Amino acid sequence: MPEILSAKSIVAELKALGSATYKHTMMVHGAREPIYGVKISDMKKIQKRAGGTDYQLALDLWATGVYDAMYMAGLMADDAKMTKKDLQRWLSEAYCPGLYQYPVPWVAAGSAHGWELGLKWIDSKQEGAASAGWFTLAAVAALFADEDLDLPTLKKLLARVEKQIHSAPNYVRYAMNNFIIALGSYVKPLTADAIKAAKAIGEVEVDMGDTSCQVPAAAAYIDKVKRHGSLGKKRKTVKC
Repeated sequence: MPEILSAKSIVAELKALGSATYKHTMMVHGAREPIYGVKISDMKKIQKRAGGTDYQLALDLWATGVYDAMYMAGLMADDAKMTKKDLQRWLSEAYCPGLYQYPVPWVAAGSAHGWELGLKWIDSKQEGAASAGWFTLAAVAALFADEDLDLPTLKKLLARVEKQIHSAPNYVRYAMNNFIIALGSYVKPLTADAIKAAKAIGEVEVDMGDTSCQVPAAAAYIDKVKRHGSLGKKRKTVKC
């Protein structure tokens, strides 16, 4: 039987599990206080004890404002129960790449609203929202069968990325590059188009701050997926 855990009790556990080194790494990536520096593997142990997914608990964890708890909320969310209002609130409160590139897009893509919200968010003038939009659409492409995707619209979006990526805001460039990789890797009818766009775009420059993170070369990444025989293989989940 899963344990009955509350957001308060989980936050207390997270505080005890925190690592100063990992906390520093996350803060270099844009996280801010309150944050404890908890490894994702430790979050997943708590998640397992709690039974995996829990709609209300995820909302409560996000509402704490603790970075680790907000990230964990993405892991625990019952995506199917998330409303547009829930997702918009999460996006408005996702203040750094670690939140608007990962938990928000994960949960949005797994909900009934991912495609609609992704298309809406990419038009935002706010860097975080636009980034979340492109990551959400990439996750949709990775999760859903090709026959359930709007391939003509995805192809138009690919052309839009090719045209706009170099003039887009910093983290939006990173998100657009990720979108190209997702289409090329997970949507086999668009693999050739994605590779062509990636080669036309060339190197994508993103200021990753004082981190060791690098921007993957989209064409090379897709080619690696191809060599592994994994082109077009959908993912069961994008949460990690």
